[in-house]
Amino acid sequence: MKKSEIQFHIELDTENLPKAIRWDASDKEMPGLEETKSISVNVWDNLNHATLRIDLWTESMSVVEMKRFYIDILGGMAQTILNSTGDEFMAEEMKDLCDRLVNHVNEENKKN
Repeated sequence: MKKSEIQFHIELDTENLPKAIRWDASDKEMPGLEETKSISVNVWDNLNHATLRIDLWTESMSVVEMKRFYIDILGGMAQTILNSTGDEFMAEEMKDLCDRLVNHVNEENKKN
């Protein structure tokens, strides 16, 4: 059986806020730690039937980047729900939400 590993290395400041985030994965094309500004990890807790979440970001991540990051996550979730359950309605609703959020962010950017 093949095994795969993902590692996160978080450097914290004196207030325990992420200063730097680096990650590596055994199946990644380019081995070695790679820097990122944000991670979002979700784990299903079988015992409590609930989702455990870890959301971390560095101060260097802009508000626009953060909004884009979460729109991309929602879009990926829409595709995953379609692939895993075949629920086209739910997937389309999520994609429609992403479209509305992209329009919202674009309008915000025009004002600024």
